[in-house]
Amino acid sequence: MPARADPRGTPRASAPPAFGGAGADALLQRLEWTVLRRLDGLLQGDWRTVARGAGVDLADLREYQLHDDVRHIDWNVTARTQQPYVRQFHEDRDLTAWFLLDLSGSVDFGSGDVTKLAVSTGFVAALARVMTRHGNRVGALLYGDRVDTVLQPAASRVHVLRLIDQMRRPRPPQPGGRGTALYDLLAGGDALIRRRSLVFVVSDFISAPGWEDALGRLAQRHDVVAVRLLDPAEMALPDVGLVTLQDAETGEQLFVDAGDPGFRARYATLAVAAEQRLAVGFARAGVDLLELATDDDLLAALLRFADLRRKRLFGARAPAPRLADPAHLLGSRPPQEAGA
Repeated sequence: MPARADPRGTPRASAPPAFGGAGADALLQRLEWTVLRRLDGLLQGDWRTVARGAGVDLADLREYQLHDDVRHIDWNVTARTQQPYVRQFHEDRDLTAWFLLDLSGSVDFGSGDVTKLAVSTGFVAALARVMTRHGNRVGALLYGDRVDTVLQPAASRVHVLRLIDQMRRPRPPQPGGRGTALYDLLAGGDALIRRRSLVFVVSDFISAPGWEDALGRLAQRHDVVAVRLLDPAEMALPDVGLVTLQDAETGEQLFVDAGDPGFRARYATLAVAAEQRLAVGFARAGVDLLELATDDDLLAALLRFADLRRKRLFGARAPAPRLADPAHLLGSRPPQEAGA
């Protein structure tokens, strides 16, 4: 996996996109005013599009009608009656959504003014508020160097504020040069979440191997959406001359010439290989995928997610991760319980 570069060589504070250093309440107020109101207008109140998929119960059977989804045909009843029947479902009003949040060192990186952590915080806060204001409960597992915080599901604005505060809490670096073990977060979620739920795994997926099978096991029991965080510089190293690359998780440093075309070519090759491994991993797990970049617009990202859920209802396959083009890259520039 390519190392992370900060040409300035100094750490930067993480701030949610377009919200400065606002506190949790100020951030949520701005999200509610600038993003969620517009989201409601664009979705015309169809918030169920976002939430549907995890909690559905069989409500009734009726005769098949033109344009019904053939996947809902009950073949046993159809064979018995010699008439096609379809199953009708109703949504579970008590939907529970879980956020499995990777807050490890590599997430606190951004080549511009916004870090992946800031983007993650804004997205999770907005989506959690969409859920809770309609009475749905949200819970979270937070992973720094380990699963260090569990927020049990609740449905209130105060609960979302608590989630924001926990995401912003400083976390220690990985001990002993150990990188992220995303498997621990996924296995922790699989053990904790007993009832079928809508589960968001929010991570840059820069991790030791082994998480793919754990993600697949989670998806066998739950409706899982992988939210992949990324930064443009992770795909295309900027031509900025001599820089110090530092692994955000192990602290290992390397002095390189980013202006060397040969070095950038090797970097691009590694980036493409990493993209291909991710594509295989997500496909094996059979999860929906939403990519969230540090230069993304938050409202546009939420609309992409709503569109992803609509497509799932109609049986469309989730999109594969963007695979980098090496030629393009070379030309680019710059468990403790939280208190109640």
